[in-house]
Amino acid sequence: MLELTERLGTDVEAAEIFDTLTLPYELRIRGRLRATTDNHHDVGLFLDRGPVLREGECLQARGGEIVRIRAACEPVVTASLAAGLPMARLCYHLGNRHVSLEIGSNSDTQGWIRFPPDHVLEELAERLGATLTHHQAPFDPEPGAYAKAGEGHSHGHASHSHSESQSHSHAHGHSHEH
Repeated sequence: MLELTERLGTDVEAAEIFDTLTLPYELRIRGRLRATTDNHHDVGLFLDRGPVLREGECLQARGGEIVRIRAACEPVVTASLAAGLPMARLCYHLGNRHVSLEIGSNSDTQGWIRFPPDHVLEELAERLGATLTHHQAPFDPEPGAYAKAGEGHSHGHASHSHSESQSHSHAHGHSHEH
């Protein structure tokens, strides 16, 4: 089994790629995972927790092999609507529900927002003027505003502990109120 332990980013020459690993979004958010590559090699992911594996990102095994990540096609809903204020409104209302969103545009006047199927979110999108398409496509949502802010810092245990203490603090605060 190849032990994938190091993130290399996306700037890797095609000739250096040993294999590819195609995963749905749900598995690309995990730092620990056992999987099979597209060419049937057993791999284990032993990565820092937090950063999502992105389409095209490369990982290096302890033995030097490089594996490129591919976003698998999975069930999604794509909401198409006018760019500008209509799209901003839909992004706001979906984001306010803490939904993972992939955002793009077809032109200067037409945009789209992709999210996992959910009848409540779909109804909201239609009420706000979107035309929905249910289909299979790679899902690579926005990383979030704070994902870039922490890139220069260690993704090690200290970062993870800080996150846990914030959660603990929040839960602790609620227990005093009750």
